[in-house]
Amino acid sequence: MSRRTPQLPSWLPADPYIMALLGTVGLAALIPASGAAADVVGGASTGAVALLFFLYGARLSTREALDGLRHWRLHLTVLAATFLAFPLLGLAARVLEPQVLTPQLYSGLLFLCLVPSTIQSSIAFTSIARGNVPAAICAGSFSSLAGIVLTPLLAALLLGGSAGGFSTDSLIRIVLQLLVPFLAGQLLRRWVGGFLTRRKRALGYVDRASILLVVYTAFSEGMVAGVWHQVTPVRLVALLGVEAVLLAAMLLLTWYGAKRLGFARADRIAIQFAGSKKSLAAGLPMATVLFGAQAAAAVLPLMLFHQMQLMVCVVLAKRRSRDAGAMAFPGDGGGHRLVDHGQFGQEPPPNVINSSPCWGASPTPTRPATDKIAG
Repeated sequence: MSRRTPQLPSWLPADPYIMALLGTVGLAALIPASGAAADVVGGASTGAVALLFFLYGARLSTREALDGLRHWRLHLTVLAATFLAFPLLGLAARVLEPQVLTPQLYSGLLFLCLVPSTIQSSIAFTSIARGNVPAAICAGSFSSLAGIVLTPLLAALLLGGSAGGFSTDSLIRIVLQLLVPFLAGQLLRRWVGGFLTRRKRALGYVDRASILLVVYTAFSEGMVAGVWHQVTPVRLVALLGVEAVLLAAMLLLTWYGAKRLGFARADRIAIQFAGSKKSLAAGLPMATVLFGAQAAAAVLPLMLFHQMQLMVCVVLAKRRSRDAGAMAFPGDGGGHRLVDHGQFGQEPPPNVINSSPCWGASPTPTRPATDKIAG
């Protein structure tokens, strides 16, 4: 008799990369880089951040994003959710400091509210939920482009001294480590874009390894500075509760707010999943540039929120898919079988992404792809 392999519940995504991130945090706690090793690791981390944003700029199609201006209402709604509603909720949470959240954890929570949306996971969840996938592609691209400038500026404005304020040094770091590599990637995209596309899988490992190095550096500095002595288990539980409320508020706001604005159901799905997400891949490197030695406490809320949004949104996306099927076949007694529009951790099919305008009607994916959700 064959043995069945134990499996985790479908609502609990066991992402190996999340496990790698947690392992990296554990390594930094046990063997933090200090002294001369810290200088070497810090220099490598700085180079990794620059490489990440160069690759980010080289792979991001500005032309596709600009083509989406014809669906400007949807994109403005996502931008408003990402860079207006989220920060306002983050500012409202200031009443929780210091009784519920330490100043360091609150700064991290507020920084989380300033980070741009994701591209891959927004696309994947919108595809599963049978929403407007092209709109999700362009909305994520718009948010990412805007975040290169808006996230550092909002952090400097709202976080003040915690993120370096408007000092000349902080602005120079932002320009040299974030904007210059990103713009270089955009300028060279014409020549290197094809090469990067053909080696997408290999470069995905480069991206993730770079982020792991950034995490190790940030948490090592936090261990050396004694930041973690201020983060108790009770504070962590409180942080998780606050983030759960934050995520629920944004999911409700984007869904019912889009309905109030008169968007069709497919567009509301794209708005909900693109407007409620935060990018771990973009936020971690930015935090190291903006917070310096305090980056460890600043990135902890983002890492926890990232995993929480994946777990919640995979359940929500599947529910939206079932609701769409029920509306498509009202009163169906079982004669129609609903097509699975992709599993968790998958992007929509290439035929949707490659041929989709950023404004058209919602396409219906015909087969699932196999790329993992990132960011």
